[in-house]
Amino acid sequence: MMNILCMTLLMSTVFALNYSEDISPIIYDNCTLCHREGEIGAFLPLANYQEVFENRYWISYAISGNGDGSRHGNPIMPPWPADRSYSTLLDEMYLSEDEIHSFLEWVDEGAMQGDPALEYPMPDYPTGSAIGVPDMVLELEESYFIEGNFQDDYRCFVLETGFTEDKDIAALEFIPGNLEAVHHALIVAAPQGTTDALEAEDPEYGYDCFGGFGTFNISDFLGGYAPGVRSREWPAGLTQKIPANSELIVQIHYAPLGTDQTDLSSVNIFFKEEPTQRYVQERVLINFTFQLPPNQLTEVHEVWNIYQDISLIQFLPHSHLLGKSWEIFALTPTSPDTIPLIKIPQWDFDWQFWYSPEYMIHLPQGSEVHAICTYDNTSNNPDNPNNPPQWTFWGEGTEDEMFFVPFRYVDYEPGDENIYLGDLEYILGDVNGDTLLNILDVVSLVNLILNGGETTPACDVNGDDSINVLDVVTLVNMILSG
Repeated sequence: MMNILCMTLLMSTVFALNYSEDISPIIYDNCTLCHREGEIGAFLPLANYQEVFENRYWISYAISGNGDGSRHGNPIMPPWPADRSYSTLLDEMYLSEDEIHSFLEWVDEGAMQGDPALEYPMPDYPTGSAIGVPDMVLELEESYFIEGNFQDDYRCFVLETGFTEDKDIAALEFIPGNLEAVHHALIVAAPQGTTDALEAEDPEYGYDCFGGFGTFNISDFLGGYAPGVRSREWPAGLTQKIPANSELIVQIHYAPLGTDQTDLSSVNIFFKEEPTQRYVQERVLINFTFQLPPNQLTEVHEVWNIYQDISLIQFLPHSHLLGKSWEIFALTPTSPDTIPLIKIPQWDFDWQFWYSPEYMIHLPQGSEVHAICTYDNTSNNPDNPNNPPQWTFWGEGTEDEMFFVPFRYVDYEPGDENIYLGDLEYILGDVNGDTLLNILDVVSLVNLILNGGETTPACDVNGDDSINVLDVVTLVNMILSG
């Protein structure tokens, strides 16, 4: 019996999970991007074994969910409020069930480090632009002082463009000047002078703003930022426009800090070099007249009727602190099936994103887009700004509420359903797209050269910007050399 017990203990030690081999890949690929020095999660760094070990119980709580109906989600981290079982969206941030179970099991087994030499390499986290070299950079005119008072700070800044004519843009990219302080940002354009009075009334640089920009005289949303979400250029042929004689308004949410800090953020502008085929349009589904009685849950339901064929590409549900949940779906006249767009079971004002489906969604004429928001104006809502709860109406203040959903779309063209909205990743030489390099790719490449057809960057194996027999030779050599 003693031999069996000793053998059991020995085997459990040998096969126990360890940080270096089992846990570091989970942390470094999903957590450390934000939880490291100088980033938004610097208050809780997770960049090595010791830091993860010291915070292992907090991490366990955050990734496994607390089951108490917390408004910060279930689980809390990674921050992705949308229900992944409802629809599939780009840039989803989550841990798989296996990853969660592995971490929890590692903690239960004693959180051993293992061999440091076997630790997963720290990823090469991006710095600066994720797109490339911008055509123009607009920076805040002066550093903004952020008081270390553990309070949220919402601030709007006006950046002069100097554009005397309309400018077609491929992307606007917000670059945080202080990654630890900047939580998220939104960018619009407005005619010159629109916000002069707002700026004049505020003694500090910029002007105070919470749920909006302080004015309705603004363009469509042109850009934004949130931790972990990257900016992208619009697909080929699509663009947005910065109107002539306009200035950019940048709304920045500064997270609560314990120390005084400063920020000098900037905006990268990428102009559209190729001819514009379609402009990205915006339709805002809005309700100004809702009333939220105290001590009640209230559902507000709005419908967008589609009067021409469109291709939907993005959406941004927005409410304030009384928001409890969102659901947005589409109904088409040609199918009895509902198209699920997004469901947010536990709305969190601190985490708001532009959400994109993986592919454009065709909504034919006669379709309806339904948006439903439930508001919790009771004392059970820990974020309720009023105690006791009060009647609440539309407004841009902290104690007000909003029902506001901008949708981005383009006029439909056949084939839009096949346009991928994310970053196309490919394996060089994987001509048939099966993620393997073998003789089947050689056959596919030869057929493309002889018979024509749609090519991908994976086909240009030798990188000379043309597809020919030299690519076949290179591909064969790649396969033979392993």
